[in-house]
Amino acid sequence: MHLALLPDDRATRDPLGSCLSDDLTSLDNTAFAVRVRAAANVLRAHGVSRGDVVAVVLPNRLELVIALFAAWRLGAALTPVNPALTEAEARHQIADAGARVVVGEAGGKLVTLDVDDLAGAQEPGEARGVAASDDLDDSALALLIYTSGTTGRPKGVMLDHGNVLAMTEMIVSGLGIGPRDHSLLILPLFHVNGIVVSVLSALYAGGRASIAGRFSATTFFEKVARVRPTYFSAVPAIYAMLAGLPADVRPDVSSLRVAVCGAAPMPAQLIARFEDRYGVPLVEGYGLSEGTCATTTNPLDGRRKPGTVGVPLAGQRVALMDPQGRIVTDGPGEVVVQGPNVMRGYLNRPEATAATIVDGWLHTGDVGRFDEDGYLILVDRIKDMIIRGGENLYPKEIENVLHDHPAVLEAAVVGAPDAVLGEVPVAFVTLYPGAHAAVDDLIAHCGERLAKIKIPTRIDIRDELPRNPVGKLDKPTLRRELTPTG
Repeated sequence: MHLALLPDDRATRDPLGSCLSDDLTSLDNTAFAVRVRAAANVLRAHGVSRGDVVAVVLPNRLELVIALFAAWRLGAALTPVNPALTEAEARHQIADAGARVVVGEAGGKLVTLDVDDLAGAQEPGEARGVAASDDLDDSALALLIYTSGTTGRPKGVMLDHGNVLAMTEMIVSGLGIGPRDHSLLILPLFHVNGIVVSVLSALYAGGRASIAGRFSATTFFEKVARVRPTYFSAVPAIYAMLAGLPADVRPDVSSLRVAVCGAAPMPAQLIARFEDRYGVPLVEGYGLSEGTCATTTNPLDGRRKPGTVGVPLAGQRVALMDPQGRIVTDGPGEVVVQGPNVMRGYLNRPEATAATIVDGWLHTGDVGRFDEDGYLILVDRIKDMIIRGGENLYPKEIENVLHDHPAVLEAAVVGAPDAVLGEVPVAFVTLYPGAHAAVDDLIAHCGERLAKIKIPTRIDIRDELPRNPVGKLDKPTLRRELTPTG
């Protein structure tokens, strides 16, 4: 079944069954299908048709999911925009995607369609263009997920319906998701993880999904006790906060059968600490937006090996490759992936696409090895990406902003270890001779141009920066300065 038809299929099979809810609204299958049809009519009235892109700038709320299915119903794609981006950052994504409309809250960044208007008429008619199954195309663009690159400019990852459906089926199979499952979404819906693992997989399997607002460790378990989900997906920073709650916090987690972790490697000690305290199995996986979310996972019903990111999901091939492009068996090597989940490429970036997908292999930029049981262990990252609480940050983007300051001569940004967030960005800069700039000035400069999570937690102004023998800035030395010893 094509995912665009999922709302109608659910309404036909179980009209009054629970489907989707957020902190304010709860929809059964029929109400969800009606809302999707109404939103499709509104989008069509605003000029959206087959091949277009709809941008959505929203916090976690069910209207984002409604807009997703409404766009698909018209043969259009959706690009979710992080509402925490600065206007310049959001404008870049919207323009690069060529969005026909921008759905968001009234008064929000670059909004052209108020989200409240998606409700449309009380008795919406059938949206044209996708009523018949033979009118749907698995190769049509479904999602544009933006991820920063080493050039510092975010790139649009093009995921077609075949990619998204394949990944949804892989997640459903890998986690054993069924009609009785109830997902609690706590990750942001501008991430493919939140869309696929926490929403699409539950709905596709016949289950239901509840969308939580902003995550709070102190209220999370109250939400779990009230909503009674069977699973949720989170990042290591969230598990660290939950594991660090006061000892007198003894929540009711009896509804949970599994917790899922992705976005960044999770220390084995933290997995054990969470499982021992709450008695909920924690399954760690690994993947990229370019692979539509997940590539490996520790098996829920098989042997789980903390410290690894598990085994390849059924339908994907994972291998290790040396710098000459040869598959190696003993490792370490660059992790490369093949499968129906691999993106079609980066939007309008043929050179970047050609460098990332080579001879059918998706090059992840991560170095790994397989243990004796075929479980993948991530060794290091080729790229300089910083993973802050599950958010991918790229130093070059931050460095470009620092270089825009008239006093800054050089800038190097690296990740510093953080007990809760995993890593945080730290900047080292030198100034032009005779120029003057205070740290507070540089922080404020970044704050005007970068989302909050990208602003360096510390800026160190130095007379000079270390260099390697060929004269390049020596980032490994800077990282070692920030890594505790002993």
